[in-house]
Amino acid sequence: MHGPLEHAGHQRRLRVALAITLLVLIAELVGGFAANSLTLLADAGHMLTDVAALGLTLFVTWFSRRPETPKRTYGYLRLEIFAAFLNGGALLVISALIVWEAVTRIRQPEPVAGGLMLIIALVGLVANLFSARTLHPASESSLNLRGAYLHILGDLLGSVGTVVAALIIRITAWRLADPIASIIVSLLILRSAWALVRESVDVMLESTPSHISLGAVRAQLEAIPGIEAVHDLHVWTVTSGVIAMSTHAIVREPERHQHVLEHVLDAMRLFGIQHVTVQIEQQEMYERELHLHA
Repeated sequence: MHGPLEHAGHQRRLRVALAITLLVLIAELVGGFAANSLTLLADAGHMLTDVAALGLTLFVTWFSRRPETPKRTYGYLRLEIFAAFLNGGALLVISALIVWEAVTRIRQPEPVAGGLMLIIALVGLVANLFSARTLHPASESSLNLRGAYLHILGDLLGSVGTVVAALIIRITAWRLADPIASIIVSLLILRSAWALVRESVDVMLESTPSHISLGAVRAQLEAIPGIEAVHDLHVWTVTSGVIAMSTHAIVREPERHQHVLEHVLDAMRLFGIQHVTVQIEQQEMYERELHLHA
């Protein structure tokens, strides 16, 4: 979990990125319609989802810090994962719509004002570079913040594609450069968005984190003196940076129980697992736990 200072820093970065994105959105919408550029409008479409995504991320970053209650013993930590899922899903939908429109434009090319398109694209490129640099330091610490960063990164790619398309149109008057650039950018964003959606779904399904081997965890536990065997082993992510583990361990000698618990906690730190729950059993209890072994 993040400390108060780190958390405040994340909120400050998000506010800066949100303000910049909102200004660029307005510029690209006006410029896109004025220049009749699909690439600019595509980038503005991503900007629109970014404004919503950054606003949602900022709200969730604040709201998820609310303390736990008897009803919600983990507080609102999972809201970060839900926000990441929504951000990824929004990127998938908007990218698919842009590809569809681009295919239509390829069949029926339309005139584009390359000069105006280039000016707006350069403004967007500089703004997105600044926003991406602002959010990048925090993007690895939270799935929610990574979703916001991917939105900005998508817009950065969109700005690069728009600049390239505008230059091609200015130099060669090849109008297909506009829809082709929007397709390339959208496909790049689709890949990152799908990875974000897949990872957030894995967290919501309480899957074993991809960087942790369940077999290695089991081997580490069974190597602890006093543990004869473990069963019903689960490792899952509560939210970004918070990993939990639960297991049943067969420990025959009662005098070893405290010793085993201490060793389990130490062993799990090797995997970055902070929340550990161990049910110690002196003998197998399969008859009483049939629902766990079905």
